[in-house]
Amino acid sequence: MPFLLVFIAAFLLALALTPLARRLGQRYGFVAAPGGRRRHAGTKSRLGGAALYVAFVVTAVLAQFLPVERQDPKELTRLVGLLLGATFIFLLGIYDDKHDLRPPPQIIAQLIAALIAIQFLIFIEYVNNPLTNQQTAPFPWPFIVAFTLFWLMGMMNTMNWLDGLDGLAAGVAAILSAVLAFHMYREGQHSVALLPLALLGATLGFLPYNFHPARVFMGSSGSFFLGFAMGALGIMAGAKMATVLLVMGIPILDVAWRILDRLRRGRSPLIGDRGHLHFRLLDLGFSQRQIVLAYYLFCAFFGFLALVISSRIYKFLALLVLGAMTLLLLFFISRKK
Repeated sequence: MPFLLVFIAAFLLALALTPLARRLGQRYGFVAAPGGRRRHAGTKSRLGGAALYVAFVVTAVLAQFLPVERQDPKELTRLVGLLLGATFIFLLGIYDDKHDLRPPPQIIAQLIAALIAIQFLIFIEYVNNPLTNQQTAPFPWPFIVAFTLFWLMGMMNTMNWLDGLDGLAAGVAAILSAVLAFHMYREGQHSVALLPLALLGATLGFLPYNFHPARVFMGSSGSFFLGFAMGALGIMAGAKMATVLLVMGIPILDVAWRILDRLRRGRSPLIGDRGHLHFRLLDLGFSQRQIVLAYYLFCAFFGFLALVISSRIYKFLALLVLGAMTLLLLFFISRKK
């Protein structure tokens, strides 16, 4: 019952708050005008991320009062780090939605949010070795910090660049949240599983207003918040990097491909463009709904594999297959004019 209660509460909160956020965005100038990377009709409110953030935070806090078994004595410390880091990057996103910051301040803010998480014990101390089916020895502290910063900042930028088509980022976040919640519950992390359940409810409550044709955008506040939350929850699930990578493999490889391509062309790797896979597919004539649903299908399929495959070597092979498929698709698409 606590699990259903958390999901429904987050869903209803997001469902109720998103129209309010939409009106506030229009009223106070948090809007996206046609042009740039996105091609939409009319101005759209960019304050939808506020509904996502509030629905998740309120539900996550209330979940701490539910009668669920709690095993980790450091769980509350990590929750505080999750909420503080998420709040910091959300507020930076709000400012960016109003003033359109350049990439350097965004990167500095992402770095600070990730350092907040590390300070509150959200870091990657070891990973599972797919070849030996055992955990690696704990990493040296400098590597732990660098690896965690790379992971969290990478997730924030991946979600920010993925948010290019209506419903794409929110739907992918919902799929990853569902996979993480199921995994945590199965592993006996019942109290921690309430957090991705809250994120799942928030994203599904937001999606009816964000799916094509979108009535509201999540903005930088929403995409940065989702990226930070999913990166942190992946660590709190026991550093399940393979699980997150299987769900997010296509968006992550797309980001890496674009960064390398921009560097090759002598352009800044931090400035977004319409070279991302979802934009290229749109320019080739596919509809927004077709592209978004295809992303949902692939992310859900590989998320399902992450849950049903117990062998780490088979998960590693699934990652290789996903990577090869994605790279071939990106190469083929890049050859199209």
